[in-house]
Amino acid sequence: MARIEYVTAGESHGEMLVGIVKNIPAGLTIDNAFVDGELARRMSGFGRGGRMKIERDRARFVTGVRAHTSLGSPITAIIENKDHENWKTVMGENATDLGEKKLTAVRPGHADLSGVLKYGFDDARNVLERASARETAMKVALGAVCKLYLKRLGIEVASHTVAIGGIEAQTKLDVKDINARADKNAVRCLDEAASVAMVEAIKDAAKSGDTLGGVSEIVITGVKSGVGSYVSADRKLDGLIMREMGSVQSVKAVEIGDGIENSGRRGSAVHDEIVLENGKYCRKTNRAGGIEGGMSNGEDIIIRAYIKPIPTLKNGLNTVDIASGKAAVASSERSDVCAVPAAGVVCEAAAAIALTVALSEMLGGDTMEEVIERYNQKVKI
Repeated sequence: MARIEYVTAGESHGEMLVGIVKNIPAGLTIDNAFVDGELARRMSGFGRGGRMKIERDRARFVTGVRAHTSLGSPITAIIENKDHENWKTVMGENATDLGEKKLTAVRPGHADLSGVLKYGFDDARNVLERASARETAMKVALGAVCKLYLKRLGIEVASHTVAIGGIEAQTKLDVKDINARADKNAVRCLDEAASVAMVEAIKDAAKSGDTLGGVSEIVITGVKSGVGSYVSADRKLDGLIMREMGSVQSVKAVEIGDGIENSGRRGSAVHDEIVLENGKYCRKTNRAGGIEGGMSNGEDIIIRAYIKPIPTLKNGLNTVDIASGKAAVASSERSDVCAVPAAGVVCEAAAAIALTVALSEMLGGDTMEEVIERYNQKVKI
């Protein structure tokens, strides 16, 4: 069966970002307002940098969509980089001033040094423009298309911030209207007291020219049991989610359910006991985070993404200048102080893509009507 696949392209200060997703069934309504709303959510959150004041991301679907409806052919989306106007002589096919923004004092924590060594560059600009988190704008746009696919199956994807700079939220998760509640908060945290402390920590880091990381929790509701498979590594749902989410810039660890805490417990205190209620199998608890044996088990899917502090610092770290071989202070690009709230939105998109890939492989379908019918017939709660 046709498995949904995607690719993104484009540089941070290039003319545009481009994304292509193929094997989306025909008949999916592409809601531009929803897609652009997701892009706006990515740009929000206290601690964002100056780039957010320049860009007002809008996705245009230039292939595979007619009258806001998918045709079954590859869908191509583009997002223009408004800041490219200021970089015309530096970036793009007709760039003439290659030395104007040349970067040789490579930055610790970035792709800079490994990239120049791998590809034989003498300018880390060739690396950082593609390695930049700016790429996640297109991931969010394509993830929004996948969210629209999932919505047709009754599946919702949301996120909220559970930690920033070591400050942890203390709240019992209520899966109702998570995004509606989180998006109203400056750091997308559902614990008001913790969110106030997080904002102060971000302000303090900004004053000292530093950055902060944290943890975002992604919650997926409405997934029936049996999505994914145990038969092969490349079909395991948790593996697909970990890979997709682990590819998001600055995400250094991905946890399913209570995976980290469970590693220090006895099995009797970890595994979710099964009961039969009203003719349906369910679990008394959800420490597994909704996935067992590489498959969804009908419970909410809970994922945590651990996001490192942004490595671009106002007060650059010590490094080596690859042009001279001498000690140097790392170059400073315009950057955020904390991108954890935005990273949660990006990780929502990553999770939506992974889940849509798993569903498309299992269900196939040339039209959304076929997908919905097969999902309802094949997968039981």
